[in-house]
This record gives sequence, C-alpha cells and structure tokens, in this order.
Amino acid sequence: MHRRIIVPGALGAASLMLAIPASAAAHSPGAPGIGDPYYPAYGNGGYDVSHYDLRLKYQPATDRLEGTATILARTTEDLSRFNLDFLLDVGEVRVNGAEASFTTSGEQELEVTPRKPLDKGAPLTVVVRYSGVPSSKQAFGFTSWHRTPDGGVAANEPEAAAWWFPSNDHPLDKATYDVSVQVPDGTQAISNGTLQSTSSRLGWTRWNWRSDQPQATYLATLAVGKFDLTTGTTEGGIPVVNAYSRDLGANDGAARASIERTGEVADWLSEYFGPYPFDALGGYVPNTTTGYALETQTRPFYSPRQFANGSNVSVVVHELAHQWYGDLVSVRGWKDIWINEGFARYAQWLWSEHEGEGTAQELADYTYASHPADDPFWTVRPGDPGPENQFDGAVYDRGALAVQALRNEVGDEDFFAILKGWPAKYAHGNASVADFQRYAEEVSRRPLAALFDTWLFQPSKPDAPAAGARSLGKPSEAPAQPRSWRRIAATNDVHEH
Repeated sequence: MHRRIIVPGALGAASLMLAIPASAAAHSPGAPGIGDPYYPAYGNGGYDVSHYDLRLKYQPATDRLEGTATILARTTEDLSRFNLDFLLDVGEVRVNGAEASFTTSGEQELEVTPRKPLDKGAPLTVVVRYSGVPSSKQAFGFTSWHRTPDGGVAANEPEAAAWWFPSNDHPLDKATYDVSVQVPDGTQAISNGTLQSTSSRLGWTRWNWRSDQPQATYLATLAVGKFDLTTGTTEGGIPVVNAYSRDLGANDGAARASIERTGEVADWLSEYFGPYPFDALGGYVPNTTTGYALETQTRPFYSPRQFANGSNVSVVVHELAHQWYGDLVSVRGWKDIWINEGFARYAQWLWSEHEGEGTAQELADYTYASHPADDPFWTVRPGDPGPENQFDGAVYDRGALAVQALRNEVGDEDFFAILKGWPAKYAHGNASVADFQRYAEEVSRRPLAALFDTWLFQPSKPDAPAAGARSLGKPSEAPAQPRSWRRIAATNDVHEH
C-alpha cells in the first residue's frame, strides 16, 4: 500500500491555491518592454493606450513640474500588474477609480498593481499624480529634458516622454492627446496640435492644446518659456502657429526667415506625399544649447544652432517631410529608421531640384563619389543600422541614395506613385522596411529584393552600375558639387540626438 504524505507547508500552499479564483490565477504581469530589440526597456506589454489627458503646472524659475495624467487604454492580455515609462516622483496612482499600489524598477519603470486583476480586452483608466524637477532626472546616463534660461523643453528621439508624463513609450502605441499647462503670466506653453484656449487667473495662465490624431509618445513635445508667437494659414487651410524664444539673439532673423515658410513648404511637399495629414502646423525655436531638430508632430522643434549660418529652409523641409514619413506612418521598430530619415533627406534633395540648385540625381552622384569604398560610411546598414548607428549620417545620406536608386529602377511614374501612396496606405499606423519593399514591388510590379539588399543591408559600397549613376562621368572625374550641397550638409547635425 502506497501512502502520499502531505507536509504542513504543502497543505498550506494547496489551501491557498484553492482560495485563489481560477480567473485571477491566470493573470500575470505585463512585460516591462514592448519587444523592440534596439531598446528592450522601452514601451510596455499588456495594454494599448488611446488617449492621454495631461494637466500640468510648471514653474520656470525652479523647473518644478506638477501633473495629473489620465490615461485611457484597453488591456491586451490578462494583467495582474502593468508598467508605465516614467521618471518623476509619483504621489498616487488610481486604476479604474480605485487606488493602486506602485513601485519603481530599472531605469524608468513605474510598476502599477491594481486592486483587482484586469481581464483581457477591458477598458482601463489610469490616473497618475506626480511632481518633480525634470532636469534632475536621468535614464541610461542622459536626459531628454532641456533646461533653458526661461523654462524647459521636452524634445528628443527615441525618447522624451518619461521626463514629463507617464506613458507606453514606443511608436507602436500611438494615442491622441489633450495637454493643459499652467504657467506664470507672461510665459508661454507650447505643445502639439491646435491651441484650444488660454485663460488667466491669479497670476497664472493656462494653455490648452489638443492633438486629435494618433501621435507617438516621442513626438509629443512641451516647451515653456518666453516666446513670440506668429499665426497664419496655409493655402490648403491648415492653421499655422510658430513660436520663437525672445532670447535667440543673432539667430532670430534667420530662424524666422526659415520657419515662416512652413506653410509654403508643407503645401509643396503635399504635391509629392499627398494631402498634409494633420489639422495643425508650425514650428518652434527655444533658446537651447542643443544642435539638432526633431519632427515633433505638427510643430517641429528646431535648435537655434540650425540658423547660426543664416536662413535654413532645408531643415524645415526635412522636419516637415517627417510629418508623412515618421509621424503619419511611424516605424514598427526602431531598426526601421530608414523609412523616416532616408525619405526626409530625399525631400531635401527634391527641394534642391525645386530651387534649381542641383537635381536629386546630381546630389546622389556627388554623395556616392564623396565616400571612397573604404569609408566607414558604407559599413552602416540603413535598413538595420543598430542602436549605436541609428542616427549616423549614413542612415540619412546612404538612405537617400537608396531612394534615388529605387527611383532609377522603377521610373518616375511608379516612383512618385509609391512616394504618395505609401503614407496613405499606412496612415496613422506603423510599418517596417520589409513592408515598404513589398509595397514598392506591388506598385512597380518589379522584384526589388536585390536593390533593397544592396543599398540598405550590405556593409559595402555598391558598384557604379548598381548606383544607377547618370552623370558620374569617367572614373577619374569627380562630379561637380551641387549648389545646395553645403546647405544640406549644414543640416547633418539634425541627427545628433
């Protein structure tokens, strides 16, 4: 006779298991990352956000930010716990109206445990009350918050959100936004979308901005300081709001001469990429010491240094091209950055054609000839550059070469159909380099695997026939430098994030 012996500890555990409802036992923590191999800790698993409502109060003198974020989402799995990406100090978290427990882990993880487990497919409302000094916070050894003499700015890629609001911080989870910011009278608060209203009371002014079309978290921006605002309308009827720090000094005129052409440039780009995809437009220049620009949705960020050598419409073209390639259609993973940067750089080449300062082919020829075969430029693979090379100049210039090679291969009719059709096909969604190749093959009815492999994935210089060069001339003759070359090259620090 065999007898099963149950020790007291095991009996207790068995009793506990019986006490847990089967549905609760099936719930598990959401992943602390969304699954991007370049940035394993970015984003989170287990839910999808539809809307962020941010009510903020900011004191420029001390860089202190207080906020209440209301996040509307839906669970995508049975959750016992979930994470948000966030760095400031949290005072309270509520989930579906009930107070929830929370802790922090890793570099930027806010772990939230609701009072009751959450079933898959259930609506989710998360309220986070928080405060802190954004400039005092770092993650992974850096900050994405720029302290300025009169305030602060949140603008960076691939991340900036964690310094000013809790989020699911990855382009795969787009959402709409309401951003309401209270600042001292005489100070302005700039964000994305349309300015709904301003109101003043007891020495404070509240600015209310709305972005009612899906937006990735890194494309959300906040700038507080003393700005001059200009307003207008594009020929297509899109309202334009631009903002310039009152302390730009010698760069002020060049910045305005460039950014005030935003409406003109957007209308011009719509001829190539299709109708402008959002209901607001503009740009802003805070008094930062950074050197880059960023395609923050509807209202790009520009550093003053972009205008240190005079007007720079080319950088405006670059950032506005991103409104289609990068913002309307966002990367599926950060390795797909070529879809953003290769086409934004190519838009600068098209602008050069428009201005009569060198055709796209002439710029391609000169770029190709400027880098000998042993140049490290050719070892960067734009189709999957790795996180260490995500913003390398080769992603931009070799990326644009790939676009010109595609144009030469399929011909102008199919090329421009691809250029305009792509943003429409994946509007407000995400896509990969592989998706783009399939789409280009579908439109052109040509096999393009070899071309994409040569230009985007091989760590070597393609030979001249593969380059499709039309004006390289004899091997001993270097092509002439197009007039626009220096102006475009002056925007290369646009990627020094």
